[in-house]
Amino acid sequence: MSRYPGFAFDILHRDPASKARIGRLTTPHGTIETPNFIFCGTKATVKAVTPAQLREEQTDIILSNTYHLMIQPGADTVAAMGGLHKFMRWDGPMLTDSGGYQIFAMGHGSVADEVKGRRSNTREKTLLKINEQGAKFRSYTDGRMILLTPEMSVDIQRKLGADLIVQLDECTPFHVDRTYTARSMRMSHRWGDRSLAEFERGGGLSANGLPQAMYGIVQGGVYPDLRKESADYTKDRPFFATAVGGCLGSTREQMHEVVAMAMAHVHPDRPVHLLGIGGIVDIFNGVALGIDTFDCVSPTRIARHGWALVPGVKGERLNMRNGRFRQDPEPIDSACGCYACRHFSRAYIHHLLKAEEMLALQLLSLHNIHTMNRLMRDIRAAIRTDTLAETRARWVHEQQEPAPAPDA
Repeated sequence: MSRYPGFAFDILHRDPASKARIGRLTTPHGTIETPNFIFCGTKATVKAVTPAQLREEQTDIILSNTYHLMIQPGADTVAAMGGLHKFMRWDGPMLTDSGGYQIFAMGHGSVADEVKGRRSNTREKTLLKINEQGAKFRSYTDGRMILLTPEMSVDIQRKLGADLIVQLDECTPFHVDRTYTARSMRMSHRWGDRSLAEFERGGGLSANGLPQAMYGIVQGGVYPDLRKESADYTKDRPFFATAVGGCLGSTREQMHEVVAMAMAHVHPDRPVHLLGIGGIVDIFNGVALGIDTFDCVSPTRIARHGWALVPGVKGERLNMRNGRFRQDPEPIDSACGCYACRHFSRAYIHHLLKAEEMLALQLLSLHNIHTMNRLMRDIRAAIRTDTLAETRARWVHEQQEPAPAPDA
């Protein structure tokens, strides 16, 4: 880790029954314990909540999106405003992704859309070409042509100034064959080398002079030998950390298998991040495989559709629009200490949703953020006390609803 001044990852405790571990991740903007969840502040905001509210609900780390911020307001503007931390008034650790997932989404829609065969209605309008040079597309705001190269992605992330940054990669689709997956993976490896070279050219520093640390990405689709090849690639390069990405399959069971393929070969002493996964049962599975951090838009996205995360219920959540809550005086979750559960009833939140009041979306977002943070605290406590299986039984309903395709 000497290549990354200001950063460290220390493994503090290991679970004897699995590969789960407690880690301490040190960054220039603070130290967090892992396993942990990274909330998505895609456009320099976690939708519907303020940074102060994120802290009040015990959030440790967030991320923002390179692709969206390069388009609006532009990386140069963020740099001129002192970087993302100052711009959005977040004083804790932060990660930025590379824009690779958005390249995928422009061509194929979301992961769920692509797996289910729903063609993206923006494909011809935005994504034009992916080749060795990079990804060529049109801005969704003004139609201008943009070529996102590995070097450009790193430079944008340098200007944004997050602590943790990610190499550019192509997120391979589900429907392609092994030949395409292998070719794409190896191109992503070359992009990773170019990302590292650009990172070194910049001295490993953000535009405001603070050190940054880079993640390499494990690709390889659903193929065990390709996952091993890609994990070996990241292990052999001077990345600070590892991210598991790309196509993780079409079902929850296959996703767990694919993550296990990658985790069998990643660098054992580096932090490992699982991109785009946030289901409670999936987090328990990932933690048992040695994953240290997770991110997903799901907790706040489902809140904006009226869903509240609750431990131990079927499907992991309650639909607060359901008429059974119309006169329910109880909080969403009596064991929850979030702002919403301390002050308001299910009936009130149900009313707000039916009345289409924005406060409902904020309250549910706060609740879901708090619940995810509580989940990660419980998981860390369970690893320390060797009670991970018992904690999982309290959080995960034994009959899970079928999971949507992973949002990686």
